[in-house]
Amino acid sequence: MTTLKAKLQEDLTSAIRARNELASSTLRLTLSAITNQEVAGKEARVLSDEEVLKVIAKEAKKRREAADAFAQGGRPEQAARETLEGEFLDTYLPKQLGEAELDAIVAQAVEEARAAGAEGPRAMGAVMKIVNPKVAGLAEGGRVAAAVKKNLS
Repeated sequence: MTTLKAKLQEDLTSAIRARNELASSTLRLTLSAITNQEVAGKEARVLSDEEVLKVIAKEAKKRREAADAFAQGGRPEQAARETLEGEFLDTYLPKQLGEAELDAIVAQAVEEARAAGAEGPRAMGAVMKIVNPKVAGLAEGGRVAAAVKKNLS
């Protein structure tokens, strides 16, 4: 059974051999972030595939935020590079939920929370507790929170 980290290392080797600078540099940074997570804390450990996916998602989010910052700062070349790196990392992540799918999950969670007695905007925490496990890795937290707020108002 090959792990996701092993697949990333194999892809890095392939990217280096193919002289694909974008892929090799992005994979190097991502593998470095994974290694940093593995040695963080009191004891070194090996990350599970789920934890590796979280690191990849975090790295992809960093790239999107950096692209926005570079675009606002008047550096379109660097913004384009960050965007490409983010899109490359997205290929390793599970397909994100569409707006309709996310809204359906959130609507169901809102109904569950209301059945349990949670009402109005104060129910946000209760709804998020129901929604988060269902959409973990399939939607960014900001998108989920916005959908919950929309459904509660």
